[in-house]
Amino acid sequence: MKKFLLGVLALLGTTGLAQAQDVFGKGDKMINLGLGLGSSFGSLSLPPISASFDYGVADNLINGDNGSISVGAQVGFAGSKYANIGLFGARGAFHYQFAPKLDTYAGLMLGYNYVNWKTGYDASFYSYDSFGYNVFIGARYFFTDKIGAFAELGYGISYTTLGATFRL
Repeated sequence: MKKFLLGVLALLGTTGLAQAQDVFGKGDKMINLGLGLGSSFGSLSLPPISASFDYGVADNLINGDNGSISVGAQVGFAGSKYANIGLFGARGAFHYQFAPKLDTYAGLMLGYNYVNWKTGYDASFYSYDSFGYNVFIGARYFFTDKIGAFAELGYGISYTTLGATFRL
């Protein structure tokens, strides 16, 4: 009986390790839908909302069983009575799994920012367009094989983004 229990524990431990290695890899597709907290744009009536897509292009980069690279896209929008702010661009990230069901990553988004605002004096609209970037770190935790939650910290449409993540 003792050998049987040890065998079951060994099998469960191996399964847990396999899950840790398979959280994100080559060919995986993920969508994040999030709500931002904290913004450099001041008081907003519509909080920052964002969507991002990640596609795994390489995996098993560290010790043959961990570390992967993704490429994708990101869009974000926020607004107030006097301004609309948006960004969109391409992003890339490096993923490393420290625990089962947990995908941790860091990356960079390069793209385009726009801001449209009106003054209180003459109600004229002005706009400002620029090259945009977002440096971020994040984590996804999966409750099922397809659905999880994510959190990202960075400099983009908001300083912190929380939301849902979906594996396609």
